[in-house]
Amino acid sequence: MQVPVSRGLVLPVFDNPDTSIKYPVINVPTQEEFDAAVKADREKEQQQQQDKTRGLPDSRPELPPQIQALTQTPPVTKAEIPADKPSISIAGVNIDLPDPSLVATAGAVAVVTTAATMVSSIGLNVVKNAAEPLIREAVKNKFKIKIKQVKPVLHYVMTDAGTVDIFQYSAEGTKLIGSTDNVEQYIRDQVETNAFYETENKIIIDDVVGDKFTKEGQKRFKSLFAPAKKIAKKLSARLSF
Repeated sequence: MQVPVSRGLVLPVFDNPDTSIKYPVINVPTQEEFDAAVKADREKEQQQQQDKTRGLPDSRPELPPQIQALTQTPPVTKAEIPADKPSISIAGVNIDLPDPSLVATAGAVAVVTTAATMVSSIGLNVVKNAAEPLIREAVKNKFKIKIKQVKPVLHYVMTDAGTVDIFQYSAEGTKLIGSTDNVEQYIRDQVETNAFYETENKIIIDDVVGDKFTKEGQKRFKSLFAPAKKIAKKLSARLSF
């Protein structure tokens, strides 16, 4: 008889898991415990605020002996004031008054000094006002440059040959600057060349030369003609350099 194969096997063990659920446990304080905790926190905050607002401690810090010796104020001794010396009392402190003779002397010196300063200032101002026109005139005369312009004299003279010579009289002397047969045209050419010819020069024409001018020329240059006597007088006045 054969032995069955399953007889030698170990019976299986079935481990059935626990299906129960373990829920967490939360310890929730009661209403009384919660109110007590809130009250304690409020009291703690109030205590901290009171500590912050409180001033410095009344007790003074302990200083080293060396510093205490330095900070000690020496006793104030009252100076003895003679009874005959004038003094005033201000806030319980006696203040000596100066000697009246010294005060009078200082006042007199101040008055004399002020008066001397005022008198000297007034004197200096008077001298300055009196000398200012003189100084101004002296400076003006010193730097004033006088320029005297001397015009050269141009004298038109009739020659024996019938021509007209033009002489120039100046500080440098007398010189012949030209000669012409047509004196009227010569003068017109000079005026046309230089518009200031009659202004820059003193022109004198002998009256005998007037015959060589046309009627229009005699009218145009009438102021330049002069007789011999008048010419001599003009030349003596112009040539007195």
